[in-house]
Amino acid sequence: MALNTRIWMTGSLDWFAFIDGEEVFLGRRDVPSPLDEGDAWTNEYGDMFKVIDGEIKLIGKTDPPQKYW
Repeated sequence: MALNTRIWMTGSLDWFAFIDGEEVFLGRRDVPSPLDEGDAWTNEYGDMFKVIDGEIKLIGKTDPPQKYW
């Protein structure tokens, strides 16, 4: 599958993408690798993403996941 969304990882292992012309934080360890059609995840801020037709889409917001230490 070819991914049509421009993504990159910073030196601190944060994933970002250009979605609808804006730079969006995808997550850290939340992002599935390698990305495949239908993959979905929620980042630490509650933003929900899904790969649809080869593009990463921001599909909504939810409560941030609970962190258990």
